[in-house]
Amino acid sequence: MTQLLRHQLIETALAMNASGLNQGTSGNLSARCDDGFLITPSGMDYAGLSTTDIVWMDLDGNTRGTRKPSSEWRFHAAIYQDRPEANAVLHAHSVSCSALACLNKGIPAFHYMVAIAGGRNIRCADYATFGTPELSEFVIKALRGRKACLMAHHGLTCFEKDLPRALALAIEVEHLASVYSHILTIGDAEILADEEMDKVLDKFSSYGLQTVKNTV
Repeated sequence: MTQLLRHQLIETALAMNASGLNQGTSGNLSARCDDGFLITPSGMDYAGLSTTDIVWMDLDGNTRGTRKPSSEWRFHAAIYQDRPEANAVLHAHSVSCSALACLNKGIPAFHYMVAIAGGRNIRCADYATFGTPELSEFVIKALRGRKACLMAHHGLTCFEKDLPRALALAIEVEHLASVYSHILTIGDAEILADEEMDKVLDKFSSYGLQTVKNTV
């Protein structure tokens, strides 16, 4: 199982770059494994990764392997500690998310699909130097009741139940950020009311479920 997960991490990292979410060696990706997690190594091109380059860590930061873990391992560990439902964490420097984050802007409810991240909006975490405990604290705060957040002067972070869902969520958030950025070049966005977003969130709680209750 661990070896399969290592392969999936590399495949997802490659897909992250191919989708335009990430460039070069920026960004990072992890998946919960046993009593810790597997994470991409620091400063290595995804195209050249082998399964032995993936680093296993426990939640206290102890490692197994020959490579250094991503410099952002702290907020990955913090998410796994804080959110038991998180099994995969993705961090990327996607263009539109990074642009909004450099303005210290989150994504408000200009479109109902903002609810895909779990709440009425997508927050922007306060700025702190990359790789620091302070940044982890800000990310955890911005993720309260959410599965995704922007990070001031940085990029995007999200988590999901597995790697494919984390990638899909990141792509959707980047699309929302792109549309919102376009709106800001035209004028102010009209924001959906909290009551409407609550209706959407309720609908999303069963969205995509294929089991239908038999009422006959």
